[in-house]
Amino acid sequence: MKLLRVGTAGAERPALLDQDGTTLRDLSGLVGDIDGALLADETARERIRRAAASGELPVLDAAGERVGPPLARIGKIVCIGLNYHDHAAETGAEIPAEPIIFFKAPDTVIGPEDTVLVPRTSVKTDWEVELAVVIGRTARYLESAEDGLAHVGGYAVAHDVSERAFQIERGGTWDKGKNCETFNPLGPWLVTADEVPDPQNLGLRLWVNGELKQNGTTAEQIFGVGEIVRYVSQFMTLYPGDVINTGTPAGVAMGRPEPKPYLRAGDVVELEIDGLGRQRQEFADA
Repeated sequence: MKLLRVGTAGAERPALLDQDGTTLRDLSGLVGDIDGALLADETARERIRRAAASGELPVLDAAGERVGPPLARIGKIVCIGLNYHDHAAETGAEIPAEPIIFFKAPDTVIGPEDTVLVPRTSVKTDWEVELAVVIGRTARYLESAEDGLAHVGGYAVAHDVSERAFQIERGGTWDKGKNCETFNPLGPWLVTADEVPDPQNLGLRLWVNGELKQNGTTAEQIFGVGEIVRYVSQFMTLYPGDVINTGTPAGVAMGRPEPKPYLRAGDVVELEIDGLGRQRQEFADA
């Protein structure tokens, strides 16, 4: 299933993208929202599947309406750094022996076409297309990558916007450059795990002002999705509705020759992942 949320910020309605790929169906009569509780409730999800198959779900006329983040009440966003062989190479970094973990606050999440704000004093705002993993079952001390995959509820497109000067040059950890307002567009859809049989075989692409900048594949990940979930579960409990951003392939501004083409107000970024949908953001000054 492709689940999404439509409406003004804070008042989104749950919806389902029909199998025709264009029609939206209103889920508000079946579920309160799309969140961790729904992902953890197989009975509720089966009720949606039956209603969708029967054709009884009302059509949702979303013409002109905003598409919001596809997931409400996110618990935490765990991010994995330097997780693609080609991205590590372009930045001159060594291949990590273990996954590098940092966090983004849930309040960085916006819709897939919402405006992204370039922070005041920023000189190095960068782009990163990423596969987001949404947890569907509580995960503690998992023993294998297979167990990790079994705890995934779904997948989505994430844009891990980053301010490199804040991240690298201002002391401390990476979090300063990752948690600026609007720095995690998510969506358009939450695609349930049954529709993604192999998360290590997904193409990722990103354009800036119409120019292709990133064109990679999750096959390049150093640590695959199942191993990431297993690994993270050794250090913290993952709950339904938690999100893991799994890293970005090569092609970011930081990895390019001088003068590096960092983002400015007026730039337009578009990004997509096979089967998970497409985003488009205009950048503006904070």
